[in-house]
Amino acid sequence: MSTIETRLTALGVTLPDAQPPAANYVPFVQVGNQVYISGQISRDASGGLIIGKLGATMDTAQGAQAAKTCAIALLAQLKAACGGDLGRVVRAVKLVGFVNSTPDFVDQPKVINGASDFLVAAMGESGRHARSAVSAVALPLGVAVEIEAIFEVI
Repeated sequence: MSTIETRLTALGVTLPDAQPPAANYVPFVQVGNQVYISGQISRDASGGLIIGKLGATMDTAQGAQAAKTCAIALLAQLKAACGGDLGRVVRAVKLVGFVNSTPDFVDQPKVINGASDFLVAAMGESGRHARSAVSAVALPLGVAVEIEAIFEVI
């Protein structure tokens, strides 16, 4: 069992199956030692969509929880990209987080902290990453958060 999987177990997190792409794209691409993971949308534990707009129907804490679910989905895709072996993961490199929010909502970074904090908890120091947190007037299917990522692997 990899260190990441040991930490996930300690956190009480079981990775879901990696979601198949919903359109004409692939869920991840590996180029050299980097894995680029397509945007993962916020889903609850049963796979249902977490729909909402920060600043209108959701607060920052709810948004951070939605972002955490995106990070869990990112790790599920990463595990698939690594042939089931998270021991191949070197580090998180970059996250780009999109937050479905009202024009006056300014706490996008606090929302995406839900994903960043989770990755550090699951990966330790190798989970620290560069990041962008961006507002969006709408996201696919009305979800609250979507996050894409780059990871380094061996």
